[in-house]
Amino acid sequence: MDEMVTKLPVTDFIRLCHRGIDRFCCQKLPSREDYSSSWSLQEWLQKLDSLAAIFRLAVGNNSSDEEVLASLSGIDKSHAQALLSVLRAREGEIRQALLHTTNSMSSTTLQDFDWQLKLALSSDKISSLHAPLLSLCLDVREDGALRPVTLEISKEELNMLINSLEAANKVVLQLK
Repeated sequence: MDEMVTKLPVTDFIRLCHRGIDRFCCQKLPSREDYSSSWSLQEWLQKLDSLAAIFRLAVGNNSSDEEVLASLSGIDKSHAQALLSVLRAREGEIRQALLHTTNSMSSTTLQDFDWQLKLALSSDKISSLHAPLLSLCLDVREDGALRPVTLEISKEELNMLINSLEAANKVVLQLK
């Protein structure tokens, strides 16, 4: 965002912010005719992209009001406060749009799982092994079809898998 935003009165800027969120959330595209007297087409598209980036970062990072206002240091205080009020009013919609975007990156979902603990007594290279192995059977739905995936992992690999899943869960909880 830059000082070109100050070309608009605060009420029109609030309306632009709402329309930008509508565009980001795929509800309704903003009308170029509303802002053609203030900006060229290139400037207008740049403003919409800048607004979307601000909303994405602020909601995705759970930014505080102070952090958002600090990132808007290039525009005057009344416009920055207006943007912040619109952001807080529509934060839930923005978060849902971010989650939808993230979820739509992959059409594969876990439907069910089963596990078995096995003890490998020996291998083709070692006569006495005594290593625990986990047999993990995952049923994943990919493009509407159910597909079984079977993994056989050692204790170390299981610990790495658990750590990865816990880290992913932490990220998901932060997005909620």
